[in-house]
Amino acid sequence: MKRKLGNFDINTIYQGNALELMPGIPDGVIDLIITDPPFAIDFKPQRENYNRSDSNVMEGYQEIPEAHYLEFTHHWMTEAARVLSPNGSMYVFSGWNRLHDILESLDEAGFTTINHLIWKYQFGVFTKKKYVTSHYHILFVVKNPSRYTFNKLDHYPEDVWVINREYWKGKKKTPTKLPAEIIKKILLYSSNSGDLVFDPFLGSGTVAVGAKTEGRYFLGFEIVPEYFTFARERLKTAEKMKKKLRKKIKTYDAEGGN
Repeated sequence: MKRKLGNFDINTIYQGNALELMPGIPDGVIDLIITDPPFAIDFKPQRENYNRSDSNVMEGYQEIPEAHYLEFTHHWMTEAARVLSPNGSMYVFSGWNRLHDILESLDEAGFTTINHLIWKYQFGVFTKKKYVTSHYHILFVVKNPSRYTFNKLDHYPEDVWVINREYWKGKKKTPTKLPAEIIKKILLYSSNSGDLVFDPFLGSGTVAVGAKTEGRYFLGFEIVPEYFTFARERLKTAEKMKKKLRKKIKTYDAEGGN
């Protein structure tokens, strides 16, 4: 039987508006939030993204009008602070153009910034009269700066991460999909097995899939029906892969490791 979490089941994703759904989550129950919210940059998902064919790029991306972005950001971050556990953490992806709104809203919601990470990827949108943007900002914030999960996996963990985007050649994709490698890194550093991970802007479902793969519980919301369906199918595939792996391990053990 699935465990209940207020109005929701754990290890389940829901289609709907995060601002409308988040009030249904009880206070202080989420261990880690990882999310890539809309950037308010008038993004056109069906253009030739990064010089690739757009035939497999899924439509439906919903942007927030620039004039409403600060209000939108403050709203969801206030809810994020409420649902996060006292020792919980949050990672927020952001472009440079609305970064000031992100930083202001984090402060107003009561978060403490631990690190301002930079994710450097291998390509950006071609430009003629300015530098090509080939990085994102990742804000690592907490509610309690004296106590939060940080598993120091490396001796010298740097705040600039060089991680390539995933091409997914010939496959359907959402236009802003995060690479699995970056989500896995965050999960391993800032959560433990059995923790509850939440993404209010789920997109293609990479956070939920990563949490499932790494032995964490998950909850996610996605407003675009096509993206929600895509994320749900990815979770089903991840579950099948886990079952195959468990079966293989049991067979290996039964045969005495031979």
